[in-house]
Amino acid sequence: MQPHERITAAINDANDGGRTALVPFITAGYPERNTFADTLELVAQAGDVVEVGIPFSDPMADGMTIQRSSHEALKQGVNLAWIFDEIDRIKDRVDAPLVMMSYLNPLLAFGYDRLAARAAETGVCGFIVPDLPFEESGELRAALENQGVGLIQLVTPASPDDRLEKLGQASRGFVYAVTITGITGGDAGLPGGVDGYLERVARLSPLPVCAGFGIRSAADVENVGRYVSGAIVGSALVEVLENDKDPAAFLATLRGNETPS
Repeated sequence: MQPHERITAAINDANDGGRTALVPFITAGYPERNTFADTLELVAQAGDVVEVGIPFSDPMADGMTIQRSSHEALKQGVNLAWIFDEIDRIKDRVDAPLVMMSYLNPLLAFGYDRLAARAAETGVCGFIVPDLPFEESGELRAALENQGVGLIQLVTPASPDDRLEKLGQASRGFVYAVTITGITGGDAGLPGGVDGYLERVARLSPLPVCAGFGIRSAADVENVGRYVSGAIVGSALVEVLENDKDPAAFLATLRGNETPS
């Protein structure tokens, strides 16, 4: 099985078990660099796929919560090489497929071929790059696919059907359906009218679709799970870590079976 196929399989397995797949996001090295490996293990036990955010100085798609976490991790010296080393150290203890979310600059600086090889070595199965347009993604996509690692495409409510079809065909692992035309974070939850959009993405995608931005509660997970295969939770989980609470207990509440500590 190719690495990107592990992502798809994990999401399908959750759905086959009657669950909406849960894709938690954490910022690597936050809140403390020396606890990243432990946090990742805990979150991977609760999530079906885990999204690891690579800290960046100008995270344009992210709201204040993830911006704060990114800046704090950078202050602690967290970088891509260190993150790969930490993942490599614990990869035998992490069953959930890992996806890295990174802006383009850190990947360019690392080098595409080196990036793809290191991802394959450490068990990283895919990448999400929010500031890389599809039309400019060929070089990175080719390097990743040479190692079986996927480049996951994002779609938005503004994407027309023909573009949804094109991005769905190009994506690997899953299609990331952004629920709003804006940034992450905030406490308003999911916007109204998202159901028709998610139904449209799911109908046109050959891969599982996971919805992200604005998912903060079990009700949100249940809502998107009516239309798509998975729910991505980012800012709400980063806030849990920011407040020194138990991430596994919080993620359990998103499945509706536990109260957060």
